Amino acid sequence: MSVRLAVVGAGGRMGSAVLRLAGERGMTVVRAIGRTGAREDTAVLSLGVKLETDVDVLASGGFDVAIDFSSVDAFPRVLRGVVASGAALVSGTTGLSAEALCALDEAARHVPVLWEPNLSVGVHVLGKLLHQAIAALGDGFDVEIVEAHHKNKVDAPSGTAVRLAQIAREAGAGPDLRHGREGRPGARTKAEIGVHAVRGGDVVGDHSIHLLGLGERLELVHRATNRDVFAHGALRAAAWLVGRAAGRYTLANVLEPEP
Repeated sequence: MSVRLAVVGAGGRMGSAVLRLAGERGMTVVRAIGRTGAREDTAVLSLGVKLETDVDVLASGGFDVAIDFSSVDAFPRVLRGVVASGAALVSGTTGLSAEALCALDEAARHVPVLWEPNLSVGVHVLGKLLHQAIAALGDGFDVEIVEAHHKNKVDAPSGTAVRLAQIAREAGAGPDLRHGREGRPGARTKAEIGVHAVRGGDVVGDHSIHLLGLGERLELVHRATNRDVFAHGALRAAAWLVGRAAGRYTLANVLEPEP
């Protein structure tokens, strides 16, 4: 039986990509929630689905899994609605506060939840390579992370850069995040992980990790040139998540299932 999808943020760049690609994976969009407008209405009507503008309608259910690319403001209501429906949730909404992440943990006590700041398979591999590189290189290398996104992105640094910094910490890099440098910040300390945000144009998402040693350096780079990579990741995660027990899941669970 086809997986029934609810798409939250249906009129946005990511939501539109999910709507367009769902059929390729044998999924059926049964609910689409987003802002009304010419582009949004066209994308949703082409699927024969009514565009709904109130996130709270999620509570009435009728779907197996919700894919959420909404906003930090709508996110708490998305969680409440999905929990009330008893369905699963895949979310790629970024810029979440500590409070929102706690709410995510609470929701996972009731339904299966998978949240990732970046649902690209390539970025997942980038994180694994970063961990392996830091562990192999030892403490003689400094870590600097540079991310670039389009000029309309409202949060900085990107959720992906934050996740990469977390991976670097777990692998043994210093615990202190340094967000840019200006004036006379002094010599770089071994405790620093540099994180730098670039904004402009229509960049989908670039992440570069510089591992800087004495006399040599290593660079790990991921560039997304099309938002479809994130939509494909979300749909793959949604298909995997349906029917799972309540709990918090990650893309690693989807891509690297335990034997």
